[in-house]
Amino acid sequence: MKIGIISDTHGHEMAWAKAYDKHFHDADLILHAGDVLYHGPRNPMKADYNPAGLVERINHSDVPVVIARGNCDSSVDASCLETPILAPYAYVVWEGRRIIITHGDAVMTDAEKDAMAAHLKADVFISGHVHVTVLEQRGNTVFVNPGSAALSKRPDGRNTIAVWQDETIRIHDIDTDEVLAELTLPPKA
Repeated sequence: MKIGIISDTHGHEMAWAKAYDKHFHDADLILHAGDVLYHGPRNPMKADYNPAGLVERINHSDVPVVIARGNCDSSVDASCLETPILAPYAYVVWEGRRIIITHGDAVMTDAEKDAMAAHLKADVFISGHVHVTVLEQRGNTVFVNPGSAALSKRPDGRNTIAVWQDETIRIHDIDTDEVLAELTLPPKA
């Protein structure tokens, strides 16, 4: 099993291309935690800002993509994608693991995320929004924020994604491929 986890591409085509070509092309599934196409008024537009190109890449992905709606995702943007941008939350069960995907703007605090994860019995809780990576286990849930693939707010400025392969989730720098964090999931309950 291999799942690509990405968030906050904000219309930057090459961020998706790097993640897909290096890590996601052979995945079983890609989970996107929102803010897909629009750069957002607080974010800079980088040279690879090309939402139309990103739409084409996502629409032609050989790997199925599940997208939770972010605060910068509009109905107009969603109408361009063949993959629907779902509600603020997506719930996926994959190989017996319950996975919640949300952008994170509606559940900002760890307490809010913990409560939602417990209520939905999530094994893995994926969020984005803050453009900073998180990979930690709290209680029975592993919390993952892959950071931003395009507009990092990490202190080191690295653009990041996550890859869940077998029972291990790794945060990768998409430029250097360096593994920045790693966590093995607990056994299934």
